Amino acid sequence: MTAKQPNPDSPTASSHPFYSSTALWGRQSCLQPPFRRPFRGALIFGALAISAAAQPYSARQEGALVHLEDAKSHTVVSIITDVGNVAYEMKVNGTNVLYFPTGTPEAFKQRPGLMGIPFLAPWANRLDEPAFYANGKKYTFNEGLGNVRGAIPIHGFLSSTKQWQVVEVKSDANNAWVTSRLEFYKQPDWMAQFPFAHTIDMTYRLHEGVLEVNLKIHNMSAEPMPIAVGFHPYYHLTDSPREDWTISVGAKTHWLLAANKIPTGETQPIETFFPDPQNIPLKDYSLDHVFGDLVRDSNGRASLSVKGKTQKLEVMFGPKYRAAVLYSPGANPGSVPPERGGPAPAAPGPAAANGRGGAFGGSGGRGGAFGGSGRGGGGGGGGGRGPQDPNFMAFEPMAGITDAMNLAQKGLYKEQQYVAPGATWEESFWVHPTGF
Repeated sequence: MTAKQPNPDSPTASSHPFYSSTALWGRQSCLQPPFRRPFRGALIFGALAISAAAQPYSARQEGALVHLEDAKSHTVVSIITDVGNVAYEMKVNGTNVLYFPTGTPEAFKQRPGLMGIPFLAPWANRLDEPAFYANGKKYTFNEGLGNVRGAIPIHGFLSSTKQWQVVEVKSDANNAWVTSRLEFYKQPDWMAQFPFAHTIDMTYRLHEGVLEVNLKIHNMSAEPMPIAVGFHPYYHLTDSPREDWTISVGAKTHWLLAANKIPTGETQPIETFFPDPQNIPLKDYSLDHVFGDLVRDSNGRASLSVKGKTQKLEVMFGPKYRAAVLYSPGANPGSVPPERGGPAPAAPGPAAANGRGGAFGGSGGRGGAFGGSGRGGGGGGGGGRGPQDPNFMAFEPMAGITDAMNLAQKGLYKEQQYVAPGATWEESFWVHPTGF
């Protein structure tokens, strides 16, 4: 008996080759219509599988947590949006390349501190007094508000804020991303300390296993707004301890620091501090240092990296990040000679007495080697303890060097950035893990 041919006008007989009379049925085929439905179902299942493989990116929100996934590179980035909008995990093949010692978002909420990828604003790193300069005017902090503390304020007051609002969580065939917004101008206690009305949009974007962190600052005020922000990402390798890591630093200039870690205005070639900037044995250094004149590629990006046995993290700064701070004191910073970042002999006087002297002490410092008030201790809003495990490396993208606004007022720093009224400052940095 001759098999019944499919009706060309039927939805089953489409132009797809699997449904053509020559490709599927054939003139002498003995397949009967009851066999068509299972085959068609298999085709639909296969099409869905192909579609999933062609679009490996996903983005999902679970309360205050957002997860971005790149299935092809086996990379998942997780952000806790209601505690500083901090990225706390970047897992590659199950290994977190970000240093996050609290272990869980819940523990981090109970005691937030600097870990993962915290954002530092309205200034990053230290100021040399409880005040800053902008447009030739001095703005003195109101310490009674409690969000700025100490004679050497550090890291602003936004690193653990709950005020971020998620604007967009999406993915497409090429990326997964989340954008959150901070409306600085709506917070009276913030505006009292830094009276420049502005908004901040932060986007975490995952593409081909590389994380981009993009920042947009829109100046709503009537005067130019100084840009002195930065990030403090903590990175972590698992294939070897810190003493076996090497780092590479794409910079030309090392800024000399006073005992309180404020730049003196003097610089030296980076080779004076790192004889080979592309191959630096981390075990020989205790780092809390500032570098400038970053070496740029054809896209204007500067590269820094840390490498273990096989694992490597390359971090790239966009051109508006003019400086890099390197922070990794090591387990025994006191055993490192001063010329490689170890503590200088304590000088007599008030600076030594109140703990602001030396490399790692004091409420205005970075909280001892791995404890005390931590790097956020002097700035308010950051809080938390410093890292307890020495096996981390922080490459900090900074819009300017430490104390940039005040050093610019003194004529000691020439690269202070401003954003004009109604304009937007935008820049990114990228994190590229390999070997995990």
